[in-house]
Amino acid sequence: MGPLKAMVLAAGEGRRMKPLTDVKPKPLLTVAGRPLIEHHIVRLRDAGVTEIVVNVSYLRHQLVEFLGDGNRWGVELTVSEETAPLETAGGVVQALPYLGDQPFLLVNGDIYTDFPFATLRNVSLIAGGGYLVMVGNPPHHPEGDFCLHGRRLGFIEDSSSVGEPVASIQSMTYSGIGLYDPQLFAAEAPGKKPLRPLLDRAVAGALLQGELYSGAWEDIGTPERLASINARFPSVPVSQ
Repeated sequence: MGPLKAMVLAAGEGRRMKPLTDVKPKPLLTVAGRPLIEHHIVRLRDAGVTEIVVNVSYLRHQLVEFLGDGNRWGVELTVSEETAPLETAGGVVQALPYLGDQPFLLVNGDIYTDFPFATLRNVSLIAGGGYLVMVGNPPHHPEGDFCLHGRRLGFIEDSSSVGEPVASIQSMTYSGIGLYDPQLFAAEAPGKKPLRPLLDRAVAGALLQGELYSGAWEDIGTPERLASINARFPSVPVSQ
């Protein structure tokens, strides 16, 4: 594998964060003393990832101005501009020319985490598949997304996908962190496209693996959740 690249998803409108996002895109909201997206950039850099793609759309001029070329963080930043938000899979499809033909990291821009990105360098993907970091189900998503059988991802409602009785299956939530083979997206047509249907097809094809992460992770989706995490982490040092 060549140099590991990453994509940070930052194009969403952040409707659940209103009124905070009326004048500022969600990735620029302050979390633990820094703009949220800066935490991702610095942690990726510290994990040895220095080529980062960021997709932007809503209030994108603010993000473009803040990000620059990435030089102040010691990374090379490429911006993938979307006239209107393309959702996750659509944003990745548009950015594929920047990501190359090697596995890449994909990180949701609206999470706060201390996940050690460097550990994903050692993951061997199933061809055309992905490796998803899962977390315990948060209160706002108690039903979860998938389950794990060893390292293999399966459907919660389908015991045959993991070979165990449904009653014994623990559902988990996709953290918004994953390592993906670009071939998983290569056949998708350009345009607005969510990620979940693509993941469902990949699970059905036994192409996805994953792990459960029990460290710090927060989905910063509402003003209340933002206030809660800032109360717990008023300022976290971030190296320049």
